[in-house]
Amino acid sequence: MVGMTRPSQLLHPPREPAPLRPAATVLLLRDAPGPDGRPGIEVLMTRRSMSASFAPGAYVFPGGGIDAGDADAHALARRRPTQTVLRLTQAVAAIRESFEELGILLAWQADGQAAGAASLAQLSRERPLFEQCREQGLQLAADQVFVLAHWITDRDLPRRFDVPFLVARMPEGQTPVADEAEQFEPVWVRPAEALARHEAGQFFIIFPTIRTLERLQAYDTVAAVLAACAGEQPLWTSCPRAGLLHGHEARYMEHEQPYGELALVCPDGQIAHELAWQSEQPVPLLKNLQRLSAPNPGVMTGPGTNSYLVGDPDTGYIVIDPGPADEGHLDKLWRAAGGDIRQIVCTHSHPDHSPGARPLQALCERHGRPAPAIRGLASAPTARAASEFTPDRPLADGEVLRLGVGDPQQDGHGRHSLLVLHTPGHAANHLCLLLLEDGLLFSGDHVLNGSTTVIDPPDGHMGDYLASLDRLDAACAEHGVEFILPAHGHVLGQARQTIARLKAHRLQREAKVLAAQQARPDGNLDDWVALAYDDVPARMWPVAKRSLQAHVEHLRELQPSRD
Repeated sequence: MVGMTRPSQLLHPPREPAPLRPAATVLLLRDAPGPDGRPGIEVLMTRRSMSASFAPGAYVFPGGGIDAGDADAHALARRRPTQTVLRLTQAVAAIRESFEELGILLAWQADGQAAGAASLAQLSRERPLFEQCREQGLQLAADQVFVLAHWITDRDLPRRFDVPFLVARMPEGQTPVADEAEQFEPVWVRPAEALARHEAGQFFIIFPTIRTLERLQAYDTVAAVLAACAGEQPLWTSCPRAGLLHGHEARYMEHEQPYGELALVCPDGQIAHELAWQSEQPVPLLKNLQRLSAPNPGVMTGPGTNSYLVGDPDTGYIVIDPGPADEGHLDKLWRAAGGDIRQIVCTHSHPDHSPGARPLQALCERHGRPAPAIRGLASAPTARAASEFTPDRPLADGEVLRLGVGDPQQDGHGRHSLLVLHTPGHAANHLCLLLLEDGLLFSGDHVLNGSTTVIDPPDGHMGDYLASLDRLDAACAEHGVEFILPAHGHVLGQARQTIARLKAHRLQREAKVLAAQQARPDGNLDDWVALAYDDVPARMWPVAKRSLQAHVEHLRELQPSRD
């Protein structure tokens, strides 16, 4: 297994992110029906000091660092049987911080009643909370504090925290009073209102707070939030990454499309990579890898077809998917390679991938360079007329294309090897390429970022497509592939998880197709698409019907085994 990308190919010098500090944050919630009587919730937020070392002036949920004494206070806390020692420590820390910052007490009295204003009046915020709880016979209500999310501060920031976002119901009869040192201006606010005020520039909140409030909008009552957290596991975990979008800093969570690309290009969190799509110049992804997007954006092509250049000035370059026969695009590819294109590979013969091959080959010859061989698999008889393709030399499944002669013992710095994998399904002649030294998979249209590929019979075949996904998963496991470079969209991370999700999605769709057929046994594709693709805009149904047909044929092929 090869594993990770070679350090010698990274664009940015490695750096060690700041160490993580354990912390805990608590969202205190209360039910707050709207003026129309509809249910809703509010969350307590406060403004941080303008001199704070982290997020000065931001509105936040109360919380702070976990102290050594928080773990020592377990005996003072009431605990759920399913609550781990770690979660108990975090809950104790959140309860202490709520008391110190806002004068809120989450505790049980000796008589088993929740601590209220009378108990709170016996305590001083100038003295340690745990000491006073022992004196007053109070138990910390850690059993009423649940984990909602787990956030790890972005790698680019100078102060970083490993922090659970906990939730608890606001105690009855208590009023938050800010300490006027770390926290100011406590305010109860609906999640949607906080987000709207932030958007209007009136309520500064940072990225994890924004994303947490966005998800809280899905809940109408505090009971619903607490029920969702009953499993004792965070509903999401994230260590965001930041890049540039039109020159401005932008942050993303793991499920968002640019995340994998940022992980590849800036693994240590450097904010240096521009994510906005353009087709004017190539985008460096590694020292041996560039992407140039063709100027053919659309419903079927997304931001455009990605052409990739693999290699370096010493080894020359292999072009993967030259794209359409666009003179300007091909000229930019040629220039990005310094004119030294050794081979042109087409992942398949669809008109947004292969027509540029011959003109690019001719461009090299016109400038006095040897004609690079056009490689790929010939289109099958089932291909549409616009997708006919004949390579100069066909590629064989398992063949390896090589550039350079670098010493593999010295991380193969001057060596780039592409393993050919025949992956029919989207097209009968579809293939993927695996850059062995760096563990990168060029997936053509078999795996896309932001959408699922269309399977269009007869050249497309759903059974072959699913089998090819299995083959790609096995190849990723064998060669330590972490990143997938699709023909449309940003680089994808977590390669095997991405493939697993894609296959699960296809099988779920097939189950809906089968259910549609059973509901309308005398129906046709028009009847079934409305049922099986009810989560897809109707304007996309004509395209969806192609994949629907592939699912119908696959179900027919599986009929003997189902019987």
